Order: sequence, then C-alpha cells, then structure tokens
Amino acid sequence: MKNAGTKEKLQHSNSDGKENDQLIESFQLQVAHYKKEKDILLALSDDITKVRDKNDLITLFKKRIKGLYHITHTIVTLIDYKEGSYTPFLLDNDGSPIRSHDRYSEMVQSHFSLNEPFIQTVLKSDGPISFVLEDIMDKPDSPPFLRVNYEKGVKSILMTCLMKEGKPMGFIHIYSDDVNGFSEEFRSVIKGIVPQISGAVSNIIKNEEILNKEKEKSFLLDFSSAIATVKTKEELASAVHNALRKLSPECGFIIRRINEDNSTLSPYVYHFNKQLDRKMLAAMEQSRFPINDGLQNRILASTIPLFFSAEKELQRGNASGYVQFWKELGISNFVGIRLRNAETNLGILLLDIEDINLELVQGICSQISIAMSNIIAHEQVDKKQNEQAFLLGFSTDITLVRTKQDLQDAIFTVLDKTMHTKLAMIRVIDDDGIHLSPFMFDRSLFDNGKNDFEKMSSMRITVDEAYTAQVLASKDGVMFNVEEELRNGNDYAKLWKSTGLKNMYGLPLRVNNKPIGTIWLLANKLSQLIVKGICSQISMAIANIQANEKLFAYKKKLEVENDYLKEQIKTIYNFAEIIGSGEEMQKVYRLMSLVAESNTTVLVLGETGTGKELIARAIHNSSPRKDKLMVKVNCAALPSNLIESELFGHERGAFTGAIDRRIGKFELANNSTLFLDEIGELPLDAQAKLLRVIQERELERIGGKQVIKIDVRLVAATNRNLEEEVKAGRFRADLYFRLNVFPIHLPPLRERSEDIEALTHFFVQKYSRNTGRKIKKIAPRVIQQLRSYTWPGNVRELEHLIERSILLSTDGALEEVYIPQNTDPGKKDEAHLLNRSLEEMERSYIIDTLKRCLGKISGPGSAAEVLQIPGNTLHSKMKKLNINKADYFGN
Repeated sequence: MKNAGTKEKLQHSNSDGKENDQLIESFQLQVAHYKKEKDILLALSDDITKVRDKNDLITLFKKRIKGLYHITHTIVTLIDYKEGSYTPFLLDNDGSPIRSHDRYSEMVQSHFSLNEPFIQTVLKSDGPISFVLEDIMDKPDSPPFLRVNYEKGVKSILMTCLMKEGKPMGFIHIYSDDVNGFSEEFRSVIKGIVPQISGAVSNIIKNEEILNKEKEKSFLLDFSSAIATVKTKEELASAVHNALRKLSPECGFIIRRINEDNSTLSPYVYHFNKQLDRKMLAAMEQSRFPINDGLQNRILASTIPLFFSAEKELQRGNASGYVQFWKELGISNFVGIRLRNAETNLGILLLDIEDINLELVQGICSQISIAMSNIIAHEQVDKKQNEQAFLLGFSTDITLVRTKQDLQDAIFTVLDKTMHTKLAMIRVIDDDGIHLSPFMFDRSLFDNGKNDFEKMSSMRITVDEAYTAQVLASKDGVMFNVEEELRNGNDYAKLWKSTGLKNMYGLPLRVNNKPIGTIWLLANKLSQLIVKGICSQISMAIANIQANEKLFAYKKKLEVENDYLKEQIKTIYNFAEIIGSGEEMQKVYRLMSLVAESNTTVLVLGETGTGKELIARAIHNSSPRKDKLMVKVNCAALPSNLIESELFGHERGAFTGAIDRRIGKFELANNSTLFLDEIGELPLDAQAKLLRVIQERELERIGGKQVIKIDVRLVAATNRNLEEEVKAGRFRADLYFRLNVFPIHLPPLRERSEDIEALTHFFVQKYSRNTGRKIKKIAPRVIQQLRSYTWPGNVRELEHLIERSILLSTDGALEEVYIPQNTDPGKKDEAHLLNRSLEEMERSYIIDTLKRCLGKISGPGSAAEVLQIPGNTLHSKMKKLNINKADYFGN
C-alpha cells in the first residue's frame, strides 16, 4: 500500500509525464532486481537445507546460479590454521574444465599457503572480491591453481570467505570464462548466500566427523573381531595388512619386537608394497637394531605417534641401516607408534603412510599389542612344550647309546639341529680324581684357530684350574662372554673368538651329585631348561660308557690275544677263493695283498683259463670297496656299436632305439670296482674315450650334457701281449701306460704243477655235489696223469676235464681221467707240441712244408729240397705217415 501511495503522489505532483515514466521504470527494475535476488536467495536457502552429501552443495549451487549468471565451476576450500594452509574440500566433479588438465590431481591434493598475497587480499576483503587471472596468476607466490584454470579457458575468479563464529573457516571459489563475468548483482547474491553456505559447509564437516567416528568405531570393531582369532605371527601380519589397506591401499608396515636382551629390536611381521629381492629380505629378517638409535627409543618413550622423514633422519646422522634401506625403497616419510601391553613395551609399529588418523591408529596399535602379547605367550608355552618333548626324545636317544661314538653322534645332532650351537669340549675327571682329560669335542668348530685348539685340547688340566673350578662349583653352570673374557686376558677367549659366537657356556656334569667332568658349549644364547636337561642325560650316558668300558676291558684283552693267535696260524696272504699255495701263486698273493687296500689300477695278465676274473674279485673283496658290488664288463662280448653306451650310458633319444635313459657300467660301479675283462679286444675309438674317463674321473652319457663325477677303482685283464699290440697299432700306448700301473702276471697251470692236486680235490668235491655223484677216492695214477699233462687250457681245462671224468665214473672212485690224446696238428703252441709224439710232430712238419711248396714233392723249390732229403725218401715217409694229397691241398 505504501508503494501504491507513493506512485499516486508522483503522478499528481509532477506535470512532466515523461520524467514520471522514467522514475516508474527505474523503480520497477529495482523492485524486479530485489525480487530476483530474493527468489534466488530463497531458492538457494531452501536447497541448502536439503544438502546431505558434501558435493551436492556445489551441484545445487551451480544449478541455481549457472542459468542466471555466467560461471564455469565452483569449489570450496577449507583453512587449516595449524598448518597455515587451505586445501580443496568441495569439488565440481562434473563441470570443472580443469579435470582434464595433467596437474588436476596435484591441485586436488595440494596445501596452499595462507601467507600468499592473493589469499591475504581475500581475507582482508569485507565481501566477495574478483580477479582477472591474467593479471595475478604470474605474480610472486600466486597459487598455481590460477594458471591451471587459465590454461583451461577460465578468465576470472570470484573469492569470498566462509565464516564460522566470526572467523574465516574457508573460501568459496567461483570461476568464469568471461573477464567481466561477475556483476554487482551477482556479488550481492553471493554475499547474501555466504552465511547459508558457511552453515551448510559447517554442517557437512560435522556430519563427516560423525560419519568418520562411526566408521572408525565400525572399523575398530571389525579389526578387533579379526585380531581376536589371531594365533600366529602369520595371521597377525595378514590381519594388520588387511586393516591398513582399508585406511590406505598403498600403506606398508613393519612390526619390530623387543628381543630378550632388552637392548635390540628385530623384525617380527611386515608387509611392503614393493617387491624385495632375496638378499634384501634375508638381511632385513636377520637384523637386530639397537633400541637407543635415536629413533626407536623416541618412539618407545612417546605416548603419541611420531612422524619421521627418512631424508632428515639421514641428515641428522642416524646411522641405522633401515633408514637408508627405506629410502632406497622410496619411502620418504613414515610414522612410528609404540606397542605396549599394560606397562610393558613389546615393540614398535612403523607405517609407510603420509596422511593418518592418529586416534584410529592408536586404537589399532592397542589391538595389535594385545594380539602380539597373546602370540608371545603362546610361543613361550609352545617353546616349553617343545623343549620338554625334545628332552624326552633326547632321553630316549641316550638310552640307546652304547659307545662313545653313539654318544657323540647324538650330542652333535641335538646341538646342531635343535639348539643351533656347537660342542667345544667335554672333559672327564680321571680315576685319580684330580686331572681332567678330553673326552669329546667338535674339531670343525675351531677351523680358524686350528693350531691353538690342537695345543689347548691336548693339555691335561686339574680340577683346580681357575675356569674349571668355577664351573664345578656352580649349580647350573657359568656363562662367559667372549668379548669380556678377551678384555680380561683369558687365554681361551682368543680361540672362542675365532668361532664368531658370543658366549661360552661351561656346565658341570654330575651323577648322584658327584662331579664327573665339564661340558663347554659355544652359542649366542641357550635355553637354561634344555641345557640343564641335556647335561643330566649326557652325565648318565658318560657314566654308563665308562662303566661299560671297564666291564669289557678284560674281554677285549682276551679277544685281542685270540685274534693275535689266529693271525699267527693264518698264511700271510689269505685269499680263500683261490686254490693253490705253490711258489708261483705266493708271488701273486703278495702282489695282491700290496695293492688291494689302495685305489691303484691293476692289470691282470695271463693265458685263457688261468683265473683272471677270480684274481680281480679277490682284490675287490680285500679292498675298502668290498661292501659294494663289483661290476664286470667283457669287452670281447660287446658289439662295437654298443660299447660306448654300455660303458658310459646314454640319454633317451640319443640315437635310434634309445627309448629310455641307460646308466652305464662306470656309473654303476661308482664307489666300487669295475672289472674290464678282455681289455685287449676293445676297439681303438672306444679306447680313446675310456682313456679320457680314467684320466678325468668324469664322463658324459651319449646325448647328455651333464658331466658326471665318478670314483671307480679299475681292474683290467687280458690274455694278449699288450706291448705287442701297442707296437702293431692295435692298442693305444697312452691307455696301456694308464692300465699298466700295477701288473699281475698269472702263471699257466703247467708252471704250477704243485697246485694240480689241490685243484683236483676242489673240483671233485664241487662237481660231486653238483652232479650227485659221491666220489670218495682219487687214484694216485690219476694225479700223476694230470701232472704230466701240459694244460694248454689251464685251470678252466682242468675243471671241465674233472667234471667230464666224474660224469663218466661208475663207482665212488675216480680211477681214470680222459686227457685229450688227439690234438690239432696245425697248432704250434708249445703246450700242444709237448703233448705230441715224435711221429705226430714229423707228420705235421712235412704237411706244413708241402703246403708252403704248393704240393711240389721233388725238384727245385720242392718240399724235398726244403727238407734236404731225396725225393724218394720223402715219398716213403709220406706213405708211412699216411699223408695224402687232401692233407696239403685241403680247404
């Protein structure tokens, strides 16, 4: 009504109608402006009351304003007075033109300084203030987001403070791509809406805090549930990793536990997002870091989490290796929180994380501490149970001990594998009750101080020796720190130091409270329960061994005397499998006894049938390799194309027909003896390969690439004259020299006639049993017959002749033997010649001469001329000796 009255007065008071119209129009525009502003403010206020999600505020604001005014996008930043910066809080996720800029992520995460001239101007303004980006973006200390927006087409920015309780809490940033995009009308609207926006932002912050609190509570409840089921270190590591991953996907961590020495910490569980190589991982897991390193002690003393910079720690001289290690992993900043259960520090948690909710992390650490305490308690219980089980098992092992060697094996095994320590020395008190003698020790422990150990271990000391007396007088033993003993001038300490172990434990050995000796163990740390338990068991075992040694002393003495008497009645060279004790065989036995114990290559030479394989087997059975099977190869029986495969083996597919891998005879004979019979029959190409294997002691299977080391003792045999074979080029000289290291020549049977009777009785007994014939008597004339025969086939021929004669005998006596009478007249072997009559020898000689003369009997170049007898005489002899044309013109 008031406005209507004013209009009526104006119309009547001014006669100039045109001027009144202008005033009316101006008033109407003013009214429309106020109405528009009022509508906008009311609409925005109404929208703001509906805002629940923080980014909805920007969306609604832009939706109401953008259609009326020329803007591109809007964001809200919040002030952190403690840090002296402001950071993005509400973002225009849909309309911002800079989202495609390569620095967008950087801008979203940046903390911009409140000391910049640009933002100071905004803070000092009593309302919205606008800037042209081109005018301010390159000025000193201007925030980089100005240029980033300019590069994406933004021309101007309107800034105004958001207030809370009379103090700026943040800023609203409004951008336009028009240099003159912000009119007075727009500024007025913004100024009017700022209180509502400030209230909305404040509410959003409160709601977020409430939601975060709820999330934290929910998170801690979930983590508490997960941690409640944890029983092992591995489960703890998994639970912590899963929880921290929810806070920060890239978060790495390591928990260090305070060691039993209370002066160092070692890695307990950990997880790094970056892959560690094995060397780095092993170095980290085995490290022990001093508590007082200037960093860990600060964490353990602090009730709140502490933030650290790896670079700054290095600059201030922190020499801890893990700081440099983390820097190499790319970890620049980390947080340290102590892990504490009640009043006891358990260790520390180190996090590779930049932004952290301290309250939440403290809640996590509280849960971790409880779980860690429970795991340690379980570990201690398990440790005691394992120790008790171990002592029970060790007690069982000790009950089986009968000898000093058994005890040493049991002690060395249990100390090395279970306790990770070494036996330095066990000394036992002598019968005089004064001196102590070395009983047992681990010589390998003192490789670096071998000379000193040999000297000190050989000494006999008394019970009054300073360190021994101290140990014997103690209840549970004495621990000597190696470094301290070095400083005190302990003569033994230098030797202890050479092992690299930190402590020497000296413990008394007692049986029924009576000291029987001392045991000395080198280790870094030992369990008192286990040490006490094994000392008791070892004491009983030593006492039992000493008692057994005394009980068996007299028995042993009698056994030694008995063995000595037995040795006296034995022959010097006893090879039971070989029959014969004549002079020639005694020479062979002597050579065999000299070479049997060694690994020397032996070459057995002799005629066919002399028993070369028997000699090889006797050498093997008398050697240290007798517990393994001797492998035999008959070189004459091998096809030339299979010799290499037979000796050295082959891989599958090495040649046609090689359907499976084959292990050669050399591999089969590893750590045993290989007998190469008829070595003279080996082809030249196989000889070369055999020589390489003998020289190098290694081989490769046919078609294989792996070099196989072998340890084979070689015995070779042949009936050929290898020297003649070498001259003829049929045998390699270098292989012959390799084989001919220790030759043994077997005499033919005709040269050892004194052994024929013993051999005859042996074969009669053998084949009587095999054939079922009971031969109880051998006629004397049989033995005489056998001795007069020259035996071109040697012992083998004698064996077969006896077998045939037994089969032909009809009663229990061997009355005659069937010695061959008709031998091949073409043979010139000495043995055959000695068994022929004069007539047979003359007939054979005439036939050979006729063959050489192509059957010509008389005349020049005839057989009669060669024999230097008349042709008629030769005709007469041929008729008398029944020599026909077929004899010298035969096939």
